[in-house]
Amino acid sequence: MKTINKYLLILLTGFVVMSAYTSCKKDDSTGIPEVKYVRVTRPESSDSLLVGAGQGRLIAIVGENLQNAVEVWFNDQKANLTSTYITNTTILVVVPTPIPKDVTNKLKIIFKDGYVLLHDFVVQISEPYVASMVSEFVNEGDIATIRGDFFYEPLTVTFTGGVKGELVSVKDQLLQVRVPAGAQPGPITVKTNFGETKSNFWFRDDRNHFIDSDPYEGWWNSSYVVTNPGQGDPPKISGNYIRYKKFTGAWSWNELAGGPATAMPVHSKNIPDAAILKPSDYYLKFEVNTVKPYNQSIIRINVALNAEDNNAYLWMPPFDTQGQWQTVTIPFEEVVASYAVKPSVSPAGYWSRLLIQGPGDLDADLCFDNFRVVPKVSK
Repeated sequence: MKTINKYLLILLTGFVVMSAYTSCKKDDSTGIPEVKYVRVTRPESSDSLLVGAGQGRLIAIVGENLQNAVEVWFNDQKANLTSTYITNTTILVVVPTPIPKDVTNKLKIIFKDGYVLLHDFVVQISEPYVASMVSEFVNEGDIATIRGDFFYEPLTVTFTGGVKGELVSVKDQLLQVRVPAGAQPGPITVKTNFGETKSNFWFRDDRNHFIDSDPYEGWWNSSYVVTNPGQGDPPKISGNYIRYKKFTGAWSWNELAGGPATAMPVHSKNIPDAAILKPSDYYLKFEVNTVKPYNQSIIRINVALNAEDNNAYLWMPPFDTQGQWQTVTIPFEEVVASYAVKPSVSPAGYWSRLLIQGPGDLDADLCFDNFRVVPKVSK
């Protein structure tokens, strides 16, 4: 606070010097208060006028007959005033940092005699930023966790299909909501008093799946497909899933899923041409549930290849979801960069494989689902 006061005093000195003549003539004025404009407080930018400012920003309210101001409000938030920083022509004030609940987009000055002066002014509070979900696949009635920022209450979370989720927990950067009946695949929308944002990711993303066991296809490995989870098993989140539960010795070769296009006629053609032509516009995503931690060996992922290639994207340990489903997101250009031969567009489909092989013994109990290549930005 001492630092702020010192800074304000320095700035005020500049204002006093620049307006000394005007102030001397008008300090005893009994005219009607008037706000002419609001500007930044840096002398070198004195011509930079403001119609709004962010929380915590120092501003100068410039006008006439302002010397008897006793309160300044921004929306429904009262600012801290210091009499030293009030003159006939200028009020220096910091925009309050608390979030307004009643947004009027007005600056209100109250004077000793009760006179109220309003001036259009917007406190610039960011609209919600929706970054990702801990898991993009969550069952009806379960809790979805959304990562982002500026989650200011009151807010709503609307799923594709037009249904709203029940808020469970709201923090600035983490939002939890119970998934309602009727939620459909597609973006979610978070709305506050300060704007609304539609996610680039899709909830229950059903686009471009190349391995998901619905139906099972490929050379490997039907014995790992879970169709009816038992008591205590990870729940289904999107039909069947792969569960690899096996002691895996160092450098042993363990193919979990995949195969050539001819063995995967349903899934092998699901990679969009645009992802092959411009991988940097896409992500590789999948859901994983580590019933036991993934802490040894290497998970090797091939997707969108024209032919078999033992060069693969290496998804390295450690990773531990502690028995919960989570979404993994990898820039697709990083996947393509790992190949010896870059893929080209193939109307006949693509070769893919999920393989575990690497150093260290792994006591594996790993579940996978919904391998997909999807746009980074929704259109």
